[in-house]
Amino acid sequence: MSGSSAMSGSSTGAGAPRPGAPGRSAEEIRRDIDAQQAELASSVQALRTRVNELTDWRQQISDHRDELIKGAAVAGFVIGGLVALRRRRKR
Repeated sequence: MSGSSAMSGSSTGAGAPRPGAPGRSAEEIRRDIDAQQAELASSVQALRTRVNELTDWRQQISDHRDELIKGAAVAGFVIGGLVALRRRRKR
């Protein structure tokens, strides 16, 4: 319902028809469309920025270096243990 709350936030006056109601002038409709387009453009730009941040693998590695080192160590121990168990069973 965020779309309806964003529309109700426009200041059309207390006695003016609500957005989407019949009886609005063409100018009111144009203003609402322009406002919605501006809001959408801003949201899309913010989303693009966030997607670029999250998919920048170099930055993710830099931000999570300690976790990656710990994970690699655990994976190494697990793989080493499995290899050792296989060798034991073959004997």
